[in-house]
Amino acid sequence: MDIETISVLGLRAPPLGLAYIAAVLEKEGYDVDIIDATALGLSFKELGNELKKRNPDVIGVTSITPTIYDAMKTIDIAKEYCPNAITVMGGCHITALPEETLLECPNLDIGVIGEGEATIIDLLKAIENKKDLSEVDGIIYRKDGKIKRNKPRKLIENLNEIPFPARHLLPLDRYTVLGERVKLGNILTSRGCPFNCIFCSSSQFYGRKFRARSPKNVVDEIEEVVNKYKIKSIEIVDDNFTVDKKRAWEIAKEIIDRKLDIWWACGSRVDLITKELLQIFKKAGCGVIYYGIESGSERILKILKKGISLEQAKRAIKWAKEVGMEVVGSFIIGTPGETKEDVMKTIRFAIDSGLDFAQFTTMTPYPGTEIYEIAKRENLLVTKDWSKFTTIKPIMRTKELSIEEISSLISFAYRKFYLRASFIFRQIIKGRFKWLLPVVKSGLKLLKKS
Repeated sequence: MDIETISVLGLRAPPLGLAYIAAVLEKEGYDVDIIDATALGLSFKELGNELKKRNPDVIGVTSITPTIYDAMKTIDIAKEYCPNAITVMGGCHITALPEETLLECPNLDIGVIGEGEATIIDLLKAIENKKDLSEVDGIIYRKDGKIKRNKPRKLIENLNEIPFPARHLLPLDRYTVLGERVKLGNILTSRGCPFNCIFCSSSQFYGRKFRARSPKNVVDEIEEVVNKYKIKSIEIVDDNFTVDKKRAWEIAKEIIDRKLDIWWACGSRVDLITKELLQIFKKAGCGVIYYGIESGSERILKILKKGISLEQAKRAIKWAKEVGMEVVGSFIIGTPGETKEDVMKTIRFAIDSGLDFAQFTTMTPYPGTEIYEIAKRENLLVTKDWSKFTTIKPIMRTKELSIEEISSLISFAYRKFYLRASFIFRQIIKGRFKWLLPVVKSGLKLLKKS
């Protein structure tokens, strides 16, 4: 189950979505187990044997687009080793392409579309009580040889009602950052994205309405992660942590008031951050902030419908540096309409803006996004092999740039940013060069294969 993003970044994070599903089921009195086959390094055969030993009534799998074939193979294995079990799949990919996914995976019985916590409870109760599945909102399933899709599930309004993820079911010592095993607590404090970026698939899963947990509820979970699981490194994985700046401030204040000794990271739009907010983040232990900047060209930012300016990006980076935080900026290369000159502007911006780290990815049109519809309409996709939709290797050409040119430009961007003498010197001073070189090398190696 090798995925290129794991190869390049050495990142393997706990499956938060599955842990949430497990938590709501445990709360309802169901016996639940999680097998993180990737983290445990299990082969498909070993996974099958583990399933056979447990002999569950229902087997659930989650998947994003680049892992969908592994997810389908897992469903096949589940049916082979546990033929009487009901198979269920959730995640971003089946949410975007529910009918297509069921057709491609004959052994899949039921798909959960969108947010899964409320749906899975209703689904299992219906199965348990032998009720008609037509009464369960938010699913797609098979009946009498046909595929049936029920009405959409309403979004969960009060996120505080959802129990904390069932981390006790996860192999917490098996997750990695930069190839090193690190106990990492990833926490989701809000759901929903009110913005309109053409490349983002988040809104189809969590909706456009911003829904947030209370500061107390969030910090209660952080405290549990620290005290119960002995985790002191936290990543807030929200799409838009600072949409409600007052709430973000109160979360940081609550961390300070409880004297929690943690290091944490978060992300923000550059137009939704203030220096005052960054100051209290830093005081509360936040060491890194991630900005999705996407391009160094104002023209391309408009095409992306990003809704930010380069001046806002420069200011947000400057403020974070002034309060003593490190800044990661992400950029996309290969947007339709983008020229080589635009890409050079992006590289120059990444270098000149003061970023500590930069991530350069290829425009990847995930199903359900506006860019996916553009790519289909203009015949820009060069493959529909979902396993290649990793954001590392280009799978979409444009009228301006070929696949080969996009690959070459991404490789060039990484070399220009990371092979600067000033950057290398800073990493040596910070004692980080030992892991930086393998990461950059592996990324460039993958790009050369494309």
